[in-house]
Amino acid sequence: MQLGFVGTGTMGAPMAGRLIDAGHRLTVYDIRSEATEALCARGARSADSPCAVARQSEVVFTSLPGPREVELAALDPVTGVLAGLPVGAVYIDTTTNAPAVARRVAEACRTRSVDMLDAPVSGRPPTMTVMIGGDEAVFARCRPLLAAMAGNIFHVGAVGAGCIAKLVTQYLGYTNFIAALEGMLIGAKAGIDLGILARIVPLSAGASRTFDNVPRSVLPGSFAAGGTLDIVAKDLDLACDLAREVGAPAHLGVLAHDVLSRAQAQGWGQEGFPVAARILEAMAGAELRAPAGDVTGYHAEDPRRGGR
Repeated sequence: MQLGFVGTGTMGAPMAGRLIDAGHRLTVYDIRSEATEALCARGARSADSPCAVARQSEVVFTSLPGPREVELAALDPVTGVLAGLPVGAVYIDTTTNAPAVARRVAEACRTRSVDMLDAPVSGRPPTMTVMIGGDEAVFARCRPLLAAMAGNIFHVGAVGAGCIAKLVTQYLGYTNFIAALEGMLIGAKAGIDLGILARIVPLSAGASRTFDNVPRSVLPGSFAAGGTLDIVAKDLDLACDLAREVGAPAHLGVLAHDVLSRAQAQGWGQEGFPVAARILEAMAGAELRAPAGDVTGYHAEDPRRGGR
């Protein structure tokens, strides 16, 4: 099948690579031309705009930083995906997006007789999870493409539902991370061995995949695991916005986002999100550190799975 992929950065490039592995012909675009070079070396064709990608594609995927970028890439009347997609084509957005934006783009697709799925992802190919919003028949038609990239595929409901599911998971993950840091700081201030505590938590009620980032990158002081602080703060902000829209409580999210925002104000936005620990460390007057030997025996998952 002739496919297009717009946004071939940290998340998009490996997804696009899996589509090439599955035998599909791919046309690619990224605002940074160097981000497409490795894919082009594997046979993908480069285009100079999302519209140019769409003109050569039956299905176009986007993987972009957030809602603003999706609207620009999809809806720009000259350079956007919809300006180039033919009638009957499919647009699949894998961005962690606002549900309202997904629905707005889907409506624009309908006016051009193009189908749309919102399909945000969690983890990394080929084992990642994808959450789909959109028409069930369109989902069924595109499922083989999604299966080339993901190990877990869920059809959640109408357009926007995929975004809702993803934002809920982000809310759970990153509020939990801030809570984990606070818990560890309680232990640090109370004087117990953080290396031992980091081994206890995964075997207790405090266990979570997000906690894994504490022994992996906070205790060593590297702060390198997972997605960037800017991306995580954006996702949590979108989740809190959704909570306000539907009238749900989001007290923990507001507090967690405040910590992330303070870290962004320090200029750390492009660092790994665990760098937010430094804000809580400063508030507590204590550091979450353990000698390397105390944490090297800790077996955590792939560090990339802690991000988007």
